[in-house]
Amino acid sequence: MNYSKLLLIVSSLFGLWGVLMGAHMAGGGSYALSAIHAHVLVLGWLTLFAWSVFHKVYKPKQRLLAGLQAWTGIVGALLLTVGMWLYSNQPFDIPNALQLGLYIGGGMTVVISFLLFVILAFLSSSKEE
Repeated sequence: MNYSKLLLIVSSLFGLWGVLMGAHMAGGGSYALSAIHAHVLVLGWLTLFAWSVFHKVYKPKQRLLAGLQAWTGIVGALLLTVGMWLYSNQPFDIPNALQLGLYIGGGMTVVISFLLFVILAFLSSSKEE
C-alpha cells in the first residue's frame, strides 16, 4: 500500500471518530471533549488527508523520508489525541506520567512529522516544473 492510500484510510478513520465524538457531545449536551474532538478532526482527519493528497500529487522520490513522514504523522496523531484524552479526562487508573508521556510524546512525534513534511515539500517538484 502506498503512503497516499495509507494516509487516506487513517484520515477517514479519524474523520469517523471525530464525527462520532461530535454526535456524542451534542446528544449528551456536554462539550467536555471539545478540545480532543478538535484535535481528532484537525490533526487526524484534515492534516492526514492533506498529506495523503500531497503524497498522491507529488509522489516524493525520497521513499524513506516519505515513509518516515507518513508513519510519524499517523503515530503522532494517534498518540497525541489518545494521550490528550487520557490526561484531561483520566478515565482509567493509569499513572499520570504515562498519560503525560503519551500526550507529549505524541505531540513531539507530530512536530517531527511536520519537519519531515517541510523537507519533503522543498525536495518535491511537480510534473509541470
